[in-house]
Amino acid sequence: MDGTGLPSLLARGCNYAATAPSEMLTAAEGLKMSVALQPIHTTERPGLSPVVASLEQVNKNYGPVRALNGVDFRVRAGEVVALLGPNGAGKTTAVKLLLGLLQPNSGKARVFGGDPTNPENRMRTGAMLQVGRVPETLRVREHIDLFSTYYERPMASSEVLSVAGLENLKNRKFGDLSGGQKQRVLFALAICGNPDLLFLDEPTVGLDVEARRMLWDQIRQLVRRGKTVLLTTHYLQEADALADRVAVINKGEIIAEGTPSEIKAQTAGKRIRCITHLPLGELRGITGVTEVQEDREAVEIHTAEAEPVLRELFARDASLSGLEVTSAGLEEAFLALTQEAAKNTKLG
Repeated sequence: MDGTGLPSLLARGCNYAATAPSEMLTAAEGLKMSVALQPIHTTERPGLSPVVASLEQVNKNYGPVRALNGVDFRVRAGEVVALLGPNGAGKTTAVKLLLGLLQPNSGKARVFGGDPTNPENRMRTGAMLQVGRVPETLRVREHIDLFSTYYERPMASSEVLSVAGLENLKNRKFGDLSGGQKQRVLFALAICGNPDLLFLDEPTVGLDVEARRMLWDQIRQLVRRGKTVLLTTHYLQEADALADRVAVINKGEIIAEGTPSEIKAQTAGKRIRCITHLPLGELRGITGVTEVQEDREAVEIHTAEAEPVLRELFARDASLSGLEVTSAGLEEAFLALTQEAAKNTKLG
């Protein structure tokens, strides 16, 4: 997600993640919300936690371009929701609407049941945008101490440093940090206000594997403390590891929504990789096989159910070897869903 079109507070070198509420109000003065401010009326099912952020039948245009088309989307308290989609799908627009940085052409955007630009709601919200800027001459601890003063009940600075893994970097100037270290500082600024709702846009870009895993653990801990997280990421493994629910957006429309398991179940279920002397044509003729492709010395077979295909393979080739059976991952499901959506668009 880029920062194009954000209010002047970003252009001045401030990160929205922890900008003072007074500055946020100034940036929001020019926003004249065209939608009514009454609460969204939804039919809640017993046992579900309350909705803390929502888009209801939202349309958003940029001139002749429709960025969001009748989007219904909800984030409930205490969950991690991953919003996934290819570049240009509408993720940026959806998040900016929920942050109050944009207004919809029609429909309703709500945070905590009200206007996202409401000062009380913004005090309960933290955001880490992919493109963020803070003064490079200030030290890490100075940034955290300064930004913490913007909030009524901030997280203790020592805790912020610990959660973001910055204890050993607290006296370093921001400009002297590596790209991954700067990401951790921006994460710290997003959480220093102790927000109830946290927007994380590509939070682990530039982090090595160890730092990424550490940040995942910290996000899980925040959720265990009752926080809510809306995550956008291109690392589908990250969404699979963290998200309670996944929403896939493509060309401005939500095309799939559910738990990671439910999303993965919408595509072919299993992949069989093996070394066999059977020709590709014969493999494709086995009942239940949906796709066959060569993979170096082996073949990869896609099927909804692995067991009957495996029985047939062993019956036809007693020398079969190098057998691997894996479930279709979130990446395969994501690609299948977006490709199917693109195909339907062309047919339409």
